[in-house]
Amino acid sequence: MNISRRLLLGILPLLANAGALQRAVAAAVVLDGKLTQGGLVIGHAAPNSRVSLDGKSIDIDTEGRFLLGFGRDAHAKSELKITAPDGTVETQSLAVAKRTFQIQRINGLPKDQVEPNAEELKRIKAEQVRIDAARARVTRIAFYAGGFEWPAIGPISGVYGSQRILNGQPRQPHFGVDVAAPLGTPVKAPCGGIVSLADPDLFFTGGTVILDHGYGLGSLFAHMRKLDVREGDQVAQGDAIGELGATGRVTGPHLHWGMYLFKTPLDPQLIVPPMPA
Repeated sequence: MNISRRLLLGILPLLANAGALQRAVAAAVVLDGKLTQGGLVIGHAAPNSRVSLDGKSIDIDTEGRFLLGFGRDAHAKSELKITAPDGTVETQSLAVAKRTFQIQRINGLPKDQVEPNAEELKRIKAEQVRIDAARARVTRIAFYAGGFEWPAIGPISGVYGSQRILNGQPRQPHFGVDVAAPLGTPVKAPCGGIVSLADPDLFFTGGTVILDHGYGLGSLFAHMRKLDVREGDQVAQGDAIGELGATGRVTGPHLHWGMYLFKTPLDPQLIVPPMPA
């Protein structure tokens, strides 16, 4: 459930409920988001503060905003350290709620359906280099502060964190949410950003767009049949970026929406309202 509690850092203990959104207010420090595996938390501290999570420095903008991301297999505890401009240090232990993810086992599949050949592997590796470069960029504009909406409307056909085990071999978990809808359904930017990758034909994801929402937070949209943006374009929330399709490795038309904070995949469903009917 959404964290809606407030507490004084260093004065009151940090409240922790499984899956609950936690807010910490002291020395102008506030946390908004879901402290759970796959969750994104937006922090607010005094400008010019220094922030670290588990010893790793976190970028903070001129207004004091910073981002915390917790992956699918994030540990139950994380340590947040904030050093105020006057040198005051606040350290808090954050409780990260554990989630249960769907696991599907399928055996007896032909080898060529689950293992790419040498030529395909070469292509996959080259494309991954481009994807990694797009995800690694840092744009110091907090587009994400405008909030998020669904990029397409339709039944949810795939959820974050689920995993298939094919012929006994674990595959990469599903890092995103799938929205099933007719071919050609408009895909809109869920939040403002800059297009860091636009390619109509990647091996796994087909027509693919990556939007940079600022400070390492980004969205990836896959399986699109048409792209309406180019790399370097800046878009606002609600702008059309293309059309839903069935390109790449898919079994039917749908939009895959993945989110990440640098290398940490996040769950988009945790930052948008419920899917409209």
